[in-house]
Amino acid sequence: MSAGQIGRRTLLLGAGALALATACAPSRATPTPETVTTTLGPVRGVRRETGFAYLGIPYAQAPVGELRFAAPAAPVRWQEALDCTEYGPTAQRKPLSEVTAIPEPTIPGDGILNLNVFTPDPSRRAKLPVLVWIHGGGFVAGCSASPWYDGASFNRDGVVVVSIGYRLGVEGFLHVEGAPDNRAVLDWIAALTWVRDNIEAFGGDPDRVTVAGQSAGGGAVWALMGTPAAKGLFRAGISASGALSQPNDRATGQAAAEFFTRRTGVPATVAALKDMGSMQIQDLQDKMRAQGVDSLTISPLALAPFADGELIPQSSAELSKSGAAMDIPLLVGFTRDEFGAALGPGVSDLLLRGPSYRVAESHAARGIPTWLYEFSWASTAAEYSGSSFHCLDVPFAFDLLNAQGVTAVAGANPPQALADAIHRAWVSFVTDGDPGSNWPRYSLDTRQTMIWSDPPSVANDPFAPQRPLWLA
Repeated sequence: MSAGQIGRRTLLLGAGALALATACAPSRATPTPETVTTTLGPVRGVRRETGFAYLGIPYAQAPVGELRFAAPAAPVRWQEALDCTEYGPTAQRKPLSEVTAIPEPTIPGDGILNLNVFTPDPSRRAKLPVLVWIHGGGFVAGCSASPWYDGASFNRDGVVVVSIGYRLGVEGFLHVEGAPDNRAVLDWIAALTWVRDNIEAFGGDPDRVTVAGQSAGGGAVWALMGTPAAKGLFRAGISASGALSQPNDRATGQAAAEFFTRRTGVPATVAALKDMGSMQIQDLQDKMRAQGVDSLTISPLALAPFADGELIPQSSAELSKSGAAMDIPLLVGFTRDEFGAALGPGVSDLLLRGPSYRVAESHAARGIPTWLYEFSWASTAAEYSGSSFHCLDVPFAFDLLNAQGVTAVAGANPPQALADAIHRAWVSFVTDGDPGSNWPRYSLDTRQTMIWSDPPSVANDPFAPQRPLWLA
């Protein structure tokens, strides 16, 4: 192991010498245009064709020891520039499944509360619009280091991108006695607070932040919209195939903790869990989520945001009915098939399509700017041929059809014109709060919906047949 690698794993930041093993290592090199001074200290990134990347910047201390189940704690300030040229540690200790559509690496280390900034040029001070990306993975896996989440194309088009890591599964979402609930939600808020306080130094505008995510990340957007503590930290949201049946209700959150103890034999308490290693907790999580090992069963999204009565006052169903979600522009949608090939269309409608439709209906009913879409272009790859499946739209939105792993799931020649159209709509939405004149707002009068096919088209009320079931 090189001296640089040792530095990446052993950086100590005060407060009881808690380890903050991030991707950032101290450097004494002379400042360059790649160096940006944050409120915590200077960071050095890497120059790229479309701008600059700053990877693995810590926004909170490593959640280990006494901090494992605590609210995120701010890092101690540093003086020398941190070399942020490689992705930092990930909360993911193993992928969601043996094969995943999106390549999301597992990077070891404790300093998982880090983020990445991709910017056209921090020296421009242009106050550019900002896209904050929250990755998916069922709230138990995934990471921000995927090549599908690179900000290059957004940078090319004048948008700053921030992708964030956060605690997952048991560490992020399980109700644990003696710990604050929804710790991962607190992580999201801490990251957004860092963006508010620092993004101007990277050329971004803290008043023009859009939060976006796919799958669990799309659910995160909706949860944040129902979290009073997040108000003012972003002005618009994008939920792509979002898990919008979450936040769960309080009873579900409590039941998950009871199930964890019954299935594993370990109490869901800080005292029992805080000194365990990350892989020990991963093993307990695997036991909790294992299917068919006994008569006990649990929802696959039991480890997720839930209405704790404090940070998140209401469940998803309550948010839709009460209108208590933030009154901000929302772009929301889903793929045509989602999990259809693997689990059947009923599951897709139950978990993703139906909840997304309900949110669009309730948001539009309140007169809040809302845009609904369905991604229906089908893969030509042999394994996925004819399917418009969960995750397929992500490289189109990021305009990264040449990224690692895209052709394996999309086919050899995915339509660049479609990527251009979707990406252009996202850039417009992030920049102006509106995806453009070609995409009408969703309203209960016409229910106009963008159908992302090749070519794209707008359909009037395409989900009329499903509406009675989806709104039931």
